[in-house]
Amino acid sequence: MNIYQNILHSKQKGEKLLAILIDPEKINLDNIPSFFEKVHQSITTHIFVGGSTDVNNETEKVVSSIKKATYLPVILFPGDVSHITNKADGILFLSLISGRNPEYLIEQQIKATPILQKNDLEILPTGYILIDGKKETATQRVSNTKPIPQENSDLILNTALAGQFSGKKLIYLEAGSGATVPVEASIITLVKNNLSTPLIVGGGIRSKKQLDTAFHAGADIVVIGTAFEEDEDFFDDLKK
Repeated sequence: MNIYQNILHSKQKGEKLLAILIDPEKINLDNIPSFFEKVHQSITTHIFVGGSTDVNNETEKVVSSIKKATYLPVILFPGDVSHITNKADGILFLSLISGRNPEYLIEQQIKATPILQKNDLEILPTGYILIDGKKETATQRVSNTKPIPQENSDLILNTALAGQFSGKKLIYLEAGSGATVPVEASIITLVKNNLSTPLIVGGGIRSKKQLDTAFHAGADIVVIGTAFEEDEDFFDDLKK
């Protein structure tokens, strides 16, 4: 069973999934083995690797080290085509459908196809929607796009549905790394109730309570990154 089939199977069974997002620019390679000892004691099910930038081209080295340290699926979350490596198991083939910059709607995807044709990465077409988390994010600066205000729930829903109707296999509501405010529960529920594809939610989730809120609202996969960068003891709240 591949990554996507596993996600669908979990969705059908009502099992919630937790992805840890690792930024190659922010993790020390020497700390990866001990970090994953804590990961494996937690409810974590997937590892996402990526960020808006990778100035020193660390992604491949980080992915290779992670693959040696874990049995969990490792999925690329690339900021651009230069972040792709065949050392991972899969890739979120992101299209920034909340923005209108063609570079991140289709141009980066076109640049990626010759690379993806030559490797065995499982491709997960993903509609990526930036939601205003009350803090400017690196994704906003790099993509030169604006997030959708949380007050505009109709636009968020219609953007998600447009992604689904366009054939995206996953929809990702992202408040952004370090967001002050996570995606509101009411928005998660609204999108979930109208969507048939699995729903990913991330950004601004720093506590077990916020994680549970996102799950209960309807998120199939929750992504947490900054909380672990700031405090690895957060794993203690997420033990199996």
